[in-house]
This record gives sequence, structure tokens and C-alpha cells, in this order.
Amino acid sequence: MIIYVDIDNTIFKTKDADYINSSPIQDRIDKINSLFDNGNTIIYWTARGTGSGIDWSRVTKKQLKDSGAKYHELKFGKPIYDLFIDDKNINSEEYFND
Repeated sequence: MIIYVDIDNTIFKTKDADYINSSPIQDRIDKINSLFDNGNTIIYWTARGTGSGIDWSRVTKKQLKDSGAKYHELKFGKPIYDLFIDDKNINSEEYFND
């Protein structure tokens, strides 16, 4: 399977777009890593910089590396939205509270 995963407030706790001070949610990273280890393609997709135009790639790559997050690809440019409706979507709180 190809699995897209958001970063902020999904695998990193981030308050008010303060990306530099984001902290990893390690049990969630570990759960995504197990999906990676089981042969799934993991793509992290983030809206970091979408609204501000700031390039957060270096900070984000370092955070992922330092936290041990395994992934195949990191994508920026995720749209900013309040509600995402999709037939293949799951809320992160629901997924991680199995």
C-alpha cells in the first residue's frame, strides 16, 4: 500500500506552526515505522510553508531523521484546509487510538 501521513499533530506535536519546537510523538512514529517495515510505501506530506512560503525542508528532514522516522518520500505543498473529505481517509486520533 501507498500511505500518505501528515506530520504536524500527527507524528509531531506542533503548536501554532512553531515547527522548530515540534516534538516527536514516538509511539506514533514507531507505528508508522512498522507499516514501512511491513513493505508499505510511506510518504510524509506536510503543509509546512504552504501559507508562508518559508522553506521548512531542512528542519523537517532533520526532525524526521533525529526521531528515527522511516519513509520513502517527503512532500511539501499539502493544501491548508479545515476539513478533508475522502473515501480513503482516516482521522489520526482514531488511527492511533486503536
